[in-house]
Amino acid sequence: MMKSLERTFPIRVAECDVNNYWRPGAILTELQEAATLHSSALGCGREELLREGLAWVVVRLALRMHRYPVSGETVTVRTFHRPHRHTFFPRYFVITDSRGEAIGEASSLWLLMDLETRQAVPASRLPSPLPDNSDLPEPLPLPGAIPALSVAETVHPWTVHFTDLDPNRHVNNTRYADWLCNVLGIDTMSTHLLEALNIHFNAEVLPGHSLILRLRREGENVQLLGDRGDKIAFEIGASLISLE
Repeated sequence: MMKSLERTFPIRVAECDVNNYWRPGAILTELQEAATLHSSALGCGREELLREGLAWVVVRLALRMHRYPVSGETVTVRTFHRPHRHTFFPRYFVITDSRGEAIGEASSLWLLMDLETRQAVPASRLPSPLPDNSDLPEPLPLPGAIPALSVAETVHPWTVHFTDLDPNRHVNNTRYADWLCNVLGIDTMSTHLLEALNIHFNAEVLPGHSLILRLRREGENVQLLGDRGDKIAFEIGASLISLE
């Protein structure tokens, strides 16, 4: 069985920011694409799961970049899973440049969700068993707790737009990195890059939902919380690095 999957592609201009660096949201999009392709190759992709009334749902994701590539560069994303832990399915990613040097890593935790009950179900419900990848080393620890920043926060009313949604009719996980960059603003993101990112997806954000985004920043450390009524729908912890 295919223990891991590699995907090599050039970075397009439309995927880059004002400084021509690969945008974090575009990076997460490519990670999701690689995970989707690998799951399909293993017989556990979206179409196979939908026939069983199931879907993959990411609940935590961490990204660390050592270097941001620019448009025109060719990069390779390698992804693989590790043995499941109860109802959690760890998945990892390594991003390398054309010289084979690692420029970023990501780790994530996924649930297998029953679409009718909206509850997590065990690996025994998978339409095809996953290969044993316990021999593959973890390039990055699984996403942990997000440290709270005890500083004043700025508040941003936020509305879910059509382009935020995916075929599951909820805000796609890749959009939250874009939201963070937008809330940080053009001035900050023109002079900084996200060195590390940790996202907790606590509750679905659906069409018609209105959010309150609360941004806290202490030096180069950032925390963004997305309130949906009395629930924290998502939380992001990030660290910035200056371009200067």
